[in-house]
Amino acid sequence: MASDAATAAAIKKAEEERKLNEWLPVTSSRDAKWWYSAFHNVTAMVGAGILGLPFAMSELGWGVGVTLMVLSWVITLYTLWQMVEMHECVPGKRLDRYHELGQEAFGKKLGLWIVVPLQLTVELGCCIVYMITGGKSIKKAVDILLHDGGPPIRTTYYIMMFGAVQFFLSHLPNFNSITGISLLAAIMSLGYSAMAWAASLHRGVQPDVEYTSRQSTTTGKTFAFLCALGDVAFAFAGHNVVLEIQATIPSTPDKPSKKPMWKGVVIAYIVVALCYFPVAWVGYYIFGNHVEDNILISLERPPILIATANIFVLVHVIGSYQVFAMPVFDMVEYFLVISMKFKPTKFLRFVARNVIVAFTMFIGMTFPFFGGILGLLGGLVFAPTSYYLPCIIWLILKKPKKFSLDWCINWACILFGASLTVLAPIGAMRQIILTAKDYEFYS
Repeated sequence: MASDAATAAAIKKAEEERKLNEWLPVTSSRDAKWWYSAFHNVTAMVGAGILGLPFAMSELGWGVGVTLMVLSWVITLYTLWQMVEMHECVPGKRLDRYHELGQEAFGKKLGLWIVVPLQLTVELGCCIVYMITGGKSIKKAVDILLHDGGPPIRTTYYIMMFGAVQFFLSHLPNFNSITGISLLAAIMSLGYSAMAWAASLHRGVQPDVEYTSRQSTTTGKTFAFLCALGDVAFAFAGHNVVLEIQATIPSTPDKPSKKPMWKGVVIAYIVVALCYFPVAWVGYYIFGNHVEDNILISLERPPILIATANIFVLVHVIGSYQVFAMPVFDMVEYFLVISMKFKPTKFLRFVARNVIVAFTMFIGMTFPFFGGILGLLGGLVFAPTSYYLPCIIWLILKKPKKFSLDWCINWACILFGASLTVLAPIGAMRQIILTAKDYEFYS
């Protein structure tokens, strides 16, 4: 009798979990194609970070800057491959979320404590930065197109305009429902990155261009260098949503999801290279150490092209916000249903998502320090989740032979990523402090 009761309880629990997964945004739809993976990953990767790469180059210099960018591209492609492979590393089970992979490696409780704070900070951090970027892009486009159109409007109000769009879009039910937005965002990323480096070439190398550090003191050079490390780390953030994207792809023993997912990832990373490297290197080559922390700010003409580029950025970050927000919605809704015992209803989803969007909008309006936020987040949370946490999990789950090539590569990635985590936030905090000294809230 006891065994029958236990079996019935297990069946009931499994049925409840199945129904919950059919309601949650990450797992409610599993009919995605391989190309969904491609443009979701492009939308996730090519975002606000790309606009700060020429500035990061100006703090790093040619040698270190080029080396760091290429090395980061290679390392993060490798760690992304690891995550795609580990999605179904347990027979008969899909690890649909980053924290589920962490739980498989570190245990149910420790896995949550290790992964969830990092992943949640990355995703909310991206949403906040996209709020800021979206608002500033609207302001830049309006200022260019209507340069004599009346009194200036505060950046705060432009961020609120961007937030209003997200309040509306955030009520789309799941990942596959934002496919069209994500595709449009991916196209926009190619468009504005091409405009950024093409417009820079059109301007030509500036007469007073210099490739020395913009800082005059050794202390300033050191802190700026450290902050730039975080800027580069921020640019590679797709790992935080890759398992959630893969969860939307159907999978069978004969046709596992990792095959179409990896196909999409490779295409996405080719696009990433075509976007990142020309923008970073051409922007730095043209403007040198006078480049702004957002390359489009350095480009004042031709006005129509720059306004169009900012509109492209706006459309792209609308999609990027949704790609990073969807796993947050999933996490919060799961917590509210499982831990807080709320019923999975449309009203619960409506309230939860509005609160999340309102939170990111409020923080974005209050602390719009674009460059400093990139460096701080890049070092503290992007480096762990993108550069070395997948390697640690790989060592635990796959157990490669000690001192084998696989083992050595993973430890090299871990040491490289850990150094970014330690060093980058130091410079970023200094930059935020310097920027905040003269800042007026909600200006």
